[in-house]
Amino acid sequence: MTRIFSALLLSLSICQFTLADVTRYPLPDNSTFPIAQAVEVNGGSLLFLSGLTPDADNPNAGLGAPAYYGDTETQTVSVLSKMQSALEEKGLSIGDVVKLTVFLVGDPANQGSMDFSGFMAGYTKFFGTAEQPNLPARSAFQIAGLTSPLMFVEIEAIAVRDASPTAPIPESRLRESDNLLDFLGF
Repeated sequence: MTRIFSALLLSLSICQFTLADVTRYPLPDNSTFPIAQAVEVNGGSLLFLSGLTPDADNPNAGLGAPAYYGDTETQTVSVLSKMQSALEEKGLSIGDVVKLTVFLVGDPANQGSMDFSGFMAGYTKFFGTAEQPNLPARSAFQIAGLTSPLMFVEIEAIAVRDASPTAPIPESRLRESDNLLDFLGF
């Protein structure tokens, strides 16, 4: 019982620290849409960036025309460029991204399947390059749709502000354990 109580106290103290140390960034252009552009936690060391969608590649084409947002590669480059700018405004870089979640919509020109090759062509302009070799963990999903016709890409990110190494975990704490309380030393 003492171990459970100790674990509960530890959980509550961690939650209290995290809740007290949150910075929320509003969407740009005085948007009143009810989400934050980004949320920082743990003294700004961890940044959660809301999903970003592409800007119009050719606004003269008209919303709903294939050229309006462009193909998946064009949209990916647009989204990652916006992400890069949003991160730089907060003192981070694209190399600080540790996790991406990618939502891709099927392209009618691709028989309704997502254009993963097009996504990768845009993605590899930002990640795994000689200038920026840091690779994030990443998940990619095909979804039914986004907010506008022929919009194929939305990406959200998690970035780490201070990527300096932390103290190593002692080997004795890395042992296999099927009991979290044992692992934590309770």
